[in-house]
Amino acid sequence: MTYRMPKINSLIMRELTDYLRNDVKDPRINEFISITKVDTSSDLKTCKVYVSSFGGVAEKKEILDALEHIKGFLRTELAHKVNLRYTPELFFVWDDSIEHGSKILEILDKVEKEDIHSDN
Repeated sequence: MTYRMPKINSLIMRELTDYLRNDVKDPRINEFISITKVDTSSDLKTCKVYVSSFGGVAEKKEILDALEHIKGFLRTELAHKVNLRYTPELFFVWDDSIEHGSKILEILDKVEKEDIHSDN
């Protein structure tokens, strides 16, 4: 990966986040959706957009369906805002790292409580 790709990924992430927060009126896409990572191919033809939500896995299908529904509009907006040779095709992927991190924190809290009770 060249030094240019992280800049492109960051730019795409910023523009998509801005568009989702300010311009999308679909009620399935709320303010709790976040783009956690963007991974653009080196030929700029495809872009994986990792998304997550505080609503968790329960809203996963609904959110991914809504994003699939508007991905043409998102790509068009991206073409207007980002000056690239190609505007990449967007693919949305669910990122469960928030849920995974939450489970790890719960386990750590449980272990800490057990340690406190065993010391007494």
